[in-house]
Amino acid sequence: MNLVFFYGTLKRGGSNHHYLAGQEFVAPARTAPGYRLFRLGDYPGMVASPGAQAAITGEVWSVDDACLAELDRLEGTAEGLYQRVPVALAGSFPDGGVEGYLYLRDVSGLADCGPTWEV
Repeated sequence: MNLVFFYGTLKRGGSNHHYLAGQEFVAPARTAPGYRLFRLGDYPGMVASPGAQAAITGEVWSVDDACLAELDRLEGTAEGLYQRVPVALAGSFPDGGVEGYLYLRDVSGLADCGPTWEV
């Protein structure tokens, strides 16, 4: 099983949450400082931002390998839209033990969403 942090449309109540059918919700979570969330239209993109002080809120899920492969397709990892990487989370999650999707494209001129994407 793979632990993955979700911060946008894959969260419970989100428009893409159905992709997590049959997977296990672990806990609500938030990142350590160092990330920002930008509005990309109907969904957000989280980027690494070393100077950022706010924590991004989301959820940690345990997903199987088949689901993870489908999520990678959804997030466009092969096309260079997002990259699945270890994400630093606050609290009791092990360092490097939880991955999340970082947006890889330019965010210049995009609106900062603050710490939470409302679903």
